[in-house]
Amino acid sequence: MERENRANNGEDERDVESEGLLDGKEIERNWSGISEKNMTCREPLLVKRVNTTSQIAIVGSNVCPIESLDYEIVENELFKQDWRSRKKIQIFQYILLKWAFALIIGLGTGLVGFFNNIAVENIAGYKLLLATDLMSKDRYFAAFAAFAGCNVVLAIAAGALCAFIAPAAAGSGIPEVKAYLNGIDSYSILAPSTLFVKIFGSILGVSAGFVVGKEGPMVHTGACIASILGQGGSRRYHLTWKWLRYFKNDRDRRDLITCGAAAGVAAAFRAPVGGVLFALEEAASWWRSALLWRTFFTTAVVAIVLRAFIEYCSTGNCGLFGQGGLIMYDVSSAQASYSGADILAVILLGVIGGILGSLYNFLIDKVLRIYSIINEWGAYFKILLVITISLLTSCCAFGLPWLAQCQACPTDSSVSCPTVGESGNYESFQCASGYYNDLASLFLNTNDDAIRNLFSTSTKKEFNISSLLIFFVAIYFLGIITYGIAIPSGLFIPVILAGACYGRLVGRLFESVSELDTGLYALLGAASFLGGTMRMTVSLCVILLELTNDLLLLPLVMLVLLVSKTVADSFNKGVYDQIVKLKGLPYMEAHAEPYMRQLVARDVVTGPIIMFSGIEKVGTILHALRTTGHNGFPVIDEPPFSESAELCGIVLRSHLLVLLKGKNFSRERVISGEEILQKYAAFDFAKPGSGKGIKLEDLDIDDEEMDLYIDLHPVTNASPYTVVETMSLAKAAILFRQLGLRHMCVVPKSQGRPPIVGILTRHDFMPEHILGLYPHIKPHKRF
Repeated sequence: MERENRANNGEDERDVESEGLLDGKEIERNWSGISEKNMTCREPLLVKRVNTTSQIAIVGSNVCPIESLDYEIVENELFKQDWRSRKKIQIFQYILLKWAFALIIGLGTGLVGFFNNIAVENIAGYKLLLATDLMSKDRYFAAFAAFAGCNVVLAIAAGALCAFIAPAAAGSGIPEVKAYLNGIDSYSILAPSTLFVKIFGSILGVSAGFVVGKEGPMVHTGACIASILGQGGSRRYHLTWKWLRYFKNDRDRRDLITCGAAAGVAAAFRAPVGGVLFALEEAASWWRSALLWRTFFTTAVVAIVLRAFIEYCSTGNCGLFGQGGLIMYDVSSAQASYSGADILAVILLGVIGGILGSLYNFLIDKVLRIYSIINEWGAYFKILLVITISLLTSCCAFGLPWLAQCQACPTDSSVSCPTVGESGNYESFQCASGYYNDLASLFLNTNDDAIRNLFSTSTKKEFNISSLLIFFVAIYFLGIITYGIAIPSGLFIPVILAGACYGRLVGRLFESVSELDTGLYALLGAASFLGGTMRMTVSLCVILLELTNDLLLLPLVMLVLLVSKTVADSFNKGVYDQIVKLKGLPYMEAHAEPYMRQLVARDVVTGPIIMFSGIEKVGTILHALRTTGHNGFPVIDEPPFSESAELCGIVLRSHLLVLLKGKNFSRERVISGEEILQKYAAFDFAKPGSGKGIKLEDLDIDDEEMDLYIDLHPVTNASPYTVVETMSLAKAAILFRQLGLRHMCVVPKSQGRPPIVGILTRHDFMPEHILGLYPHIKPHKRF
């Protein structure tokens, strides 16, 4: 749990006499509101505890159970010594390992994407084939029992994996990856157990017929693979190769996870360029040209891996995965000429997509709040909810096609009608020979095949308007109530399905005056709904073009995305931004809120600050570590070590623990940094991966050592980022986010005062904190 170091702004605190009130358990009791599904940060009790050793007041104010990541380079003497001593061969090893890891991430993510597709196609295929065979024998009840039974068994397996092994694997995973790349270390979101459940839970959930996709979970999967590679080795598994130690820092892990997120999109949609743009536009909060090269290389490797396996499976031995190459929904055969009436129809699609998308996000927010309450009741209630949604989905998928009328098969001899033993546009369901059920062709298929049917060109009247309307309403609301249950679930496919459905519906309404094929209208409808829910433009445009292989439709896709995003932004935020907020993750936005311009940096720092001298008593340090959970402490030099009190820098909690563990103490208050530089290397202070690292309980310091001194200068970051106390809070927030900071020092404007006013962390920039301090400020809505 992270409780960052703050400064006093005159707030009233409550004196508490109890010794050790600020230990971990007491903080947990004071801190309300964190659960697996709704990790909301709220204000705890302000508690003041006076350090009897150094007379420093310690306040556990504004704490949050969510850690921030150390993206900043700690430029202390050990780091500088290590950098000066590095040889060219070591720098070459470091660069080579970055590219090697990018290659491994691409290979691993591509293999997982291929495995997911094969597994889903075959499991769902056998399930649907069983139901179809029973239907052909007029055993309707048995067909429903088999269909619903298979779905429930698969759903229970997926729900049990999430509920008992890795609760963090539930949902899409994109909001968590986005938050991590913003600097938030949410618990266990990238753990190996999460990766395992994400892969197999996604396969089981999609195969169970839920209105979910495997595309969102693939982004999370790619990020998990990258995170495991970036742990810097493992003593437990004897991976102690010294080259791996270069990645024992959050900056390089962040770059690898960005590559993993891009690879996930490339594997899910077979869209390598779209994957890079997705990482740039939606996932990453920090970008540079070198990262662009490595990300592009990673997605290119994914595309090569997928292409190789598609060629291997082209004979049909691997299910339906290999039939279509890298283009999942090819619409290039349709004529993409359009007139003024088509432009008006596209604008109408954009407006509809914006309105429906914003409503979709609003309803998902309400449903997730309800589910968070249910999920807090325990794992068995999570599974019960999964079973309930599975039965409801099965009833809709099997029951609603009975409302549709049978239609005569087309006379075109090139198509197979009705479709028997495979996926296709013409499912017979209860119809006689020579007829098909258009609604069953959408419901009794995998989600990918249903999209393929909706995108199909030159089949203008294949689906009745009434069937499209029924399917749209069902998919729209099933997608809303399914997201948030304890299974890995992506939002891309439900949104594309619903959007393609009302897009094709609009195409049918405009068919008398339009030159565009109804399949192209379905694509534009999917684009409008994606823009209305996710609020992405460039990446979605490229992903859709790579999916459908129709570059001629580029102007219309751009137009519909811009219109839908503009309309939807007038109502609420994108779905991933809403989920991040709902989970209580302290996400730093790219822009500052307007009310921040009314405040300056010193206005939001709280609580008496805890500082150390450059040469400090062991007992003082140990007491501060025991009674607080602060991650960073300012280090001040005072006479006789400097002419006046001055800010030496910031020392991290983890570095203090390493120093105390090594017991490099002295009896006199003298500078002994040279001994520490000779005893330690920079990698001794490197951040551990998923391991625990040194804890306070691991220290063995006796009473005699408490009065000894330790020199903090060698491990103090001598160049922390500082802002003057009168800087606009809006400007400070933008700097904090763009630099990827964990601590920002606020220094006084005038001389003759203490050298530091306070420390800002990301929690100080959160609206809940600022508006809690200044309730009279009215936040303005941003459009």
